[in-house]
This record gives sequence, structure tokens and C-alpha cells, in this order.
Amino acid sequence: MRILLANKFYYPRGGDCIYTIELERLLKDNGHEVAVFSMQHPSNLASEYSNFFPSHVDFNRRNLRSLVNLLIRPFGSFEVRKCFNQLLNDFKPDIIHLNNIHSQLSPIIARLGHRNNIPVVWTLHDYKLVCPAYLLMSESKPCEACYGKKWSVVSKKCIKHNLMASLVAYLEARYWHPGKLTKIADLFISPSIFLKTKMIQGGFSENNIEVLNNFVNSENKYVDYGIKEEYYCYVGRLSPEKGIDLLLNAATELKDYKLKIIGSGPLENTLASCGESRNVEFLGYKTGKELKTIISGSKFIVVPSNWFENNPLIILESLCLGTPVLGSDIGGIPELIKPGFNGILFTAGNVDELRIRIKYLWENQGSFDRNKISVDALKNYSSDCYYQSLINLYGKLLKSKRQKMGDSL
Repeated sequence: MRILLANKFYYPRGGDCIYTIELERLLKDNGHEVAVFSMQHPSNLASEYSNFFPSHVDFNRRNLRSLVNLLIRPFGSFEVRKCFNQLLNDFKPDIIHLNNIHSQLSPIIARLGHRNNIPVVWTLHDYKLVCPAYLLMSESKPCEACYGKKWSVVSKKCIKHNLMASLVAYLEARYWHPGKLTKIADLFISPSIFLKTKMIQGGFSENNIEVLNNFVNSENKYVDYGIKEEYYCYVGRLSPEKGIDLLLNAATELKDYKLKIIGSGPLENTLASCGESRNVEFLGYKTGKELKTIISGSKFIVVPSNWFENNPLIILESLCLGTPVLGSDIGGIPELIKPGFNGILFTAGNVDELRIRIKYLWENQGSFDRNKISVDALKNYSSDCYYQSLINLYGKLLKSKRQKMGDSL
């Protein structure tokens, strides 16, 4: 099968990027031909299809070119259409699989695939299709104002507190509305039941959405190294919506409980300037075997998010490695945590409860069977399981598309 993957970034920048890169590897390992469509970027991984990538745009720059791109790219620029059509003609995919494409690439590529009678699959990584600001969040709190009135993104200046950027996001949402997107995408893959519910609430058809959890490499599994080290950890983006401030607030009063923080992001410099305390250590950005070793050696990890998390990869990876998870009871997180078996939950935003739960997990490690946690997680979130489910979906779409084309002849 020839599969074309699309994501606006092609380097390990966030969950959507990691998913795209790992999916490319998974499909290739199973004998499929895979092409990638993204925009040019200095940090991109090497790709034989990079000549088809449209130019890099940075909406943060304050110059005329960035302003023009801001006004054109979200609605489908000539350059993006030209590059994508050239790749379609060159690669001739059987399936187009979209990921995070809004703004820099835009859903115009879904329309181009649809016009060429190629099945279009779209994996959702956030709430962009129902929330112009991606996160269903405003002023560090969950927000659903745009379900009733999309203009809220402008009145609240949700995009970087910038009126122009927020206005463009509003126009983008009105232009690429649910009715239009449903016509040009054959199937939306939602990694969580929660996200599917929000999509339906936003006007998308339940029949067009399939729930399929994200995946981690099947090699991620529990290995018993003996007694766990004396620390717990946070792994993720250092940004407000992730609840890192809440976690640090809780940790400051738990002097005998060592916390290791792994990650980078907009709060990195602010957190670093506060300095490390006796029980908090900042390790920076880690990947691969080094990250797995840290997670495996941890008593547990904490996911203190205060936004509607979808299907956090870090939870899946931790569980596959046999490490319990302490997570906030928000978004799709409760779908992954079975209290008492593979972790526990706390009320999102409640620092006192978080502190109590940290103490409990630290002092009750014996109540969790790490091998059983790993075995259970691998049954549900391994790359092998994901591949079989995804290929079945691809097959159904191809069969349906061929039948429709046959009926039209």
C-alpha cells in the first residue's frame, strides 16, 4: 500500500510530530511505501520528499511576509496546492493520512486528495476542528465558549493575546467549518472517547469518527531492575496548560520526595531562573533509551494537566514500561488510568489533593504490580495492535471508495 502522511512539522516537536514520525516507521517496517508532506524547516528530519515541501512560515515574525502568510496560508495558498499536487502526481498514494495540518498547510490538502478520489484519513491530536485556539482553554482554564459563538476567540484574543492572529483564527474556523471538513475527509481518528464527544458536540457526525488510541513502540515493556530509585518524575512540555506550576507548588512542601522534571517549552527559562531545590531536579529534554531509563527507574510519573488532554503519549509509554501514573481527572486521561491498578487520579487544579496523592503513591509502591501494568498496556497500546487496527480501517475505506467509483460508472 502507498500511504501519504501529512503533518506541518517533521521533527520531534510535539505529540503530533512524534506520532507522524513513528507511524511512518511502523508502516515502512510492515512493507508499505510511505511519503511525507510537511513544510520546510531547519530542524526537519531528512526525507526523500522534502523537495515537495512548501516553504517554512513563521507567524511569530513581525514582517510583511509573515503577515501575508498569516492571511493566506490558513485558507490554502497557491504554493501549498502546487507542492501537494506535484507530490500526488509523483507518489500516487492509495491513502492520504493527515495529522496536524491547520494554518501552515491547511485542510486544502484534504480537498485536493478528495478531488483525486483518494481516501483521506485524519488523526486528531487536539481540538482545533472545534476550537480556533486548539486547546479548549482560556486564561489557563478549560473553555468551551466557541461551541456557542466562534467570535469568542476574537473577543478573548485567544491566539497569543493578539487581535489580528485571533481574527484570522476565527475566519479560518468559519471557512473550514464541520460541514465542509466532513465532505473532504472520509474518516477522523480520535485517540480518545473524550475527543470524539467534543467533536460530535462541535457538529461532526458520529459515523465519521473512529476511536483508536495512540501507540508506543512494542519494544517498550517492563524490565525488573530491582528496587526503584527514590524519585518520581514529570515528563512533558513545560507550558502553562500542562500544570507544571501546580506540580512545583505541591513539590515544594514535599522536601523528602525527590522530583525529576524532563522536558522543554516556553516556561523553561522561567523555571530554570527559580533554581533547583533540594528535592527538584531539572534534567532538560530527553529522548530514546535515556528517557525510558528515567521513566522505568521512577516510582511513578505525574501528569498534572489542567487542560483537556487527549491521549497523552507519555502515559502510554509509562504504562507500557510498567510505571504507575498519577494523573489529573480531565479530558482523556481518566480513560487510561485504572485507579488502584496502574495509577490514581486527582482533581485537576487541586494542589492539596495532588500533594496527598504523591505521598500515597510514594508510600504504597508495593500495591502496584509493574509487570501486570506493562502486559495490560501492551495489549492496548502497542504498535503491533495499532498497526492491525489502522490497516483494517485503511482497507475498509479503500473498499468503500472503489464501490462508490464502481457505482458511478
